[in-house]
Amino acid sequence: MDTASTAAAMTDRARVLAILHDRPADRMPVVHFGFWPETLERWADEGHLPRDLARAWGDGNDADAEIGRRLGFDFNWYSCFHMHTGLRPGFAREVVRELPDGSRHVRNGDGVTVLETPEAGSIPAEIAHLLTDRASWERHYRHRYAWDDARVDTAAVRRSAGDWAPFAAGGEAFLREDRRTFHLGIHCGSLIGSIRNIIGVEGLSYLAADDPDLLAEIVAANADVCYRAVERALAGGARFDFGHFWEDICYKSGPLVAPRVFARVVAPHYARITALLARHGVDIVSVDCDGKIDALVPIWLEHGVNTMFPIEVGTWRASIAPWRAAHGQRIRGVGGMDKVVFSRDAVAIDAEIARLRPLVEGGGFIPCPDHRIAPDAEWDLVRRYCDGMRRMLG
Repeated sequence: MDTASTAAAMTDRARVLAILHDRPADRMPVVHFGFWPETLERWADEGHLPRDLARAWGDGNDADAEIGRRLGFDFNWYSCFHMHTGLRPGFAREVVRELPDGSRHVRNGDGVTVLETPEAGSIPAEIAHLLTDRASWERHYRHRYAWDDARVDTAAVRRSAGDWAPFAAGGEAFLREDRRTFHLGIHCGSLIGSIRNIIGVEGLSYLAADDPDLLAEIVAANADVCYRAVERALAGGARFDFGHFWEDICYKSGPLVAPRVFARVVAPHYARITALLARHGVDIVSVDCDGKIDALVPIWLEHGVNTMFPIEVGTWRASIAPWRAAHGQRIRGVGGMDKVVFSRDAVAIDAEIARLRPLVEGGGFIPCPDHRIAPDAEWDLVRRYCDGMRRMLG
């Protein structure tokens, strides 16, 4: 980064926008993507945090800012304005069956029956899905994708356009574009990941083969809600720095949906929404997708999504480097820091920082732990990472 031309201190927002637009910045921000609650409870047990601070944590709130400061982070990357783009109304939570061992079959808000086990911290196993065919779509789901102006909190949009946001780090903060000091995205929903949540991976695969017209109809109904929510929020006058989608449609070996299906059924809706964002001056659009996303990257890029997050390192060693080699500077990234080193030792921390350096120097990339910091993370190692990143990149 050329700091000679950026002698005046920049705001966090200015740094983010400069880096993602391949412009000079005074330094690289040291950012994170939040914590597991169990992580903060453990650190409180060890005396690193007051218990009330640990339990008050939420993305972007005052507790988040204070915990980040104590560790050495500049801010939590995840700062988005949300609308209601999912099922409306969701299904009422219902216990379907009680099992002798204390576990239960529970129908959740998506209409999926899951296995809940006492004290389990992982994602519950899926037992049954209500959405299986056209009849169940028509009976239980179609009406839940109807448009309703109440999906967008217009009062919150007005506040974002000029007054304050309760999720801003440090408390209430002015959000007018000329006064905002932190980056703010507009969450554009999920075009296929949320549908995978409802129908399951196996059900999604069968539907794509057995009734592709129904799959296309479901995706279109969902995507139209996302489009109209973004349209309404932007019409309210708020200015956003980036658009953001959530998908989680890949795993360690690749996509959970065939790329040809993704390109045919889902991608056109990305293009429609990213074009809307572009008309409102939003030219950075990111997608949060775990797993090995390589096969979907060119499809996203072709349809207006240009920033990959969180670039999960995993066993397949994901990195922005091969995508840059294939697509050049038009692809950006946030993430790509292997958070598992927080549970290892100082040598692993220093090696990870050294690995990230050439990626940063390539521009358009902001390192960030590739998931929320897990319960096995050592407080002192997280601090070492923050200190080392600041020394190397500051």
